[in-house]
Amino acid sequence: MIDLRQMRYFVAIVEHGSFSRAAEYLHVAQPALSLHVRNMETDLGTALLFRSPRGVVPTEAGVILLRHARIMLDQVAVAEEEIRGHQREPSGDVRLGLPATIGQILAVPLLTQVHTRYPKIRLRIAEAMSGYIQDWLREGRIDLAVLYGEASEHAIRTEALLDEPLTFFGTPDMLKQAGLTAADLPLAAAADMPLILPGEGHGLRDLIKRHATATGCALTAVIDVDSYQNIKDLVLEGLGFSILPQNAIAAEVAEGKLASRRLTQPSIRRTVHLAYSTDKPMTNAVAVVRTLARAMLCDLARTGRWSGADIVMPGADEKDD
Repeated sequence: MIDLRQMRYFVAIVEHGSFSRAAEYLHVAQPALSLHVRNMETDLGTALLFRSPRGVVPTEAGVILLRHARIMLDQVAVAEEEIRGHQREPSGDVRLGLPATIGQILAVPLLTQVHTRYPKIRLRIAEAMSGYIQDWLREGRIDLAVLYGEASEHAIRTEALLDEPLTFFGTPDMLKQAGLTAADLPLAAAADMPLILPGEGHGLRDLIKRHATATGCALTAVIDVDSYQNIKDLVLEGLGFSILPQNAIAAEVAEGKLASRRLTQPSIRRTVHLAYSTDKPMTNAVAVVRTLARAMLCDLARTGRWSGADIVMPGADEKDD
């Protein structure tokens, strides 16, 4: 069977009209070229070259091979150039799953950066709770995901990027009336307050419950609602206290509408992971979006735009160029 190297050698011999000049051009020993031609002629069962007063020229069969060889070598050259161009300018669809709380601060900046820096990439962002996003990743419906917590599946790889604290909060008047004036609040004391929390099965509720159980206190809620905004609105109505990530209430605390207390004994933090499937090769477009999302998430923490978040990924405290 003729391979691409033999075709390159054959074309070079014909174009130079000489084994010796072709050998010099290719930086290949002349005997090696002669051997390749003999092997090709044996495989095809016909002579491909003959010596004439004008030098080495193709036979009738050689002319046919020369025509096809040039086409195939040209196609290979075009393919190589297209692949190199793809590396320089990635293109295609990339699907990213985000929890809504992260989507609020990441989606628009990331979409803007991708559109500006990689105009041939079509980034599509879908928002849901972490559990649903992990299901989408497992089913191949998305290429990348940001998750709260590590995915414990062999076909999904996760890398921890950030962690953030959970914070007990209420209105300033409610905290004062409850006597919660200190900056720190033990989790057991927080669990005794009327709480408005996400429902059972929500990742945040499960995380708080695990810590409460570990400290020997029961966790109950007077109202279950999965929306962070609804939780904050209900707290503002004076119907109870809550525990949410610090960033989720940062704006209301800054405006004086809400006040927070730092949870202790223990403190509760949750980790943000970037996840992707290992079941299929990662396209160049997905790879550059992953790199950009990672850098932007760390930058949100570094600049304080993600209130309370700390970078946990090794080396991520150095700003990317």
